[in-house]
Amino acid sequence: MVGWALFAHDMVEVQGEPVAYQSSENATRHFCGKCGTGLFYTNPAIFPGMIDIQTATLDDQAQFPPAIHVQFAESAPWIEQIHDLPKFARYPAD
Repeated sequence: MVGWALFAHDMVEVQGEPVAYQSSENATRHFCGKCGTGLFYTNPAIFPGMIDIQTATLDDQAQFPPAIHVQFAESAPWIEQIHDLPKFARYPAD
């Protein structure tokens, strides 16, 4: 799962040169060329003039909390109970 925030392309400034991978005819996924982290997604057929940014890569993730679930038709059958799972601040020792 990943959180996304959609912005007008001309309102986004990217530092560095991401690596682009065209995953389909219109979709391009952009990654950090050093560590491989997914950064953003562009698709002019679906989101003309827009850039969809993975919110985990932002300096302040709290600015863009989730508001909706998208592509829920393909969700895993266990997704409804995911918030009931145990939570750990870091990887558990056991």
